Amino acid sequence: GVDLADGSCAHPTIPGRVSPLLPANHVTMTKGTGLVHTAPAHGMEDYSVASHHQLSTDSLVDEGGFFTEAAGPKLQNKNVLEEGNETVIQMLQAAGSLLKEEKYVHSYPYDWRTKKPIIIRASKQWFVNTANVKATAQEVLKKVKVIPTSALNRMLEMLDRRTFWCISRQRCWGVP
Repeated sequence: GVDLADGSCAHPTIPGRVSPLLPANHVTMTKGTGLVHTAPAHGMEDYSVASHHQLSTDSLVDEGGFFTEAAGPKLQNKNVLEEGNETVIQMLQAAGSLLKEEKYVHSYPYDWRTKKPIIIRASKQWFVNTANVKATAQEVLKKVKVIPTSALNRMLEMLDRRTFWCISRQRCWGVP
C-alpha cells in the first residue's frame, strides 16, 4: 500500500474520472489486498477518509435504493442490489476491468421490520439548539397528564440527563 499511496487510477465505468489512492487505517492486508474502493456516502470509515482528504460525499444512490442520474445513463433508475449490480459487472467486463467474478454472500445490515437489506447512505441533516429542545420538551411534558404521577419526575429527570438529541425524519416509520 505504501508504494501506491498518493497515486491515482482511472475509474472503470466513468470515462475521464480519476480516483486518488488514499491510505486508510481500516484497510489492512489481513482484510484482503490492502486496497479497496471508497464510497464516501456509504459508510462511516469511507466517509472519514473522504472528509480528511476533502473528497465529495455525494451519493449515487437515492432513498429508494436506485442509482441516480449522477451514476450515468446505464445505471440510472436501476436498483443497486438487483439489476444495478448486474449492470456494473457488465460495465466492468466491457471496460476490460473485471479481473474475477464470484458469488459472495455480503453481510448487509437488515431492516428489522421488512427483513430486507439496508443500504447505508449519507443524507442531508439539520441540527437545532439542543438546550432549547430540552427546555421545550420539559415544559410540554409538565402539561401532560401522566399516570402514575410519580412517573412524571422520572421522565423529567431522564430528559435533563439526556446529552444528545436526534430529531430525524429519515425513516417514514420512525426510529426503532
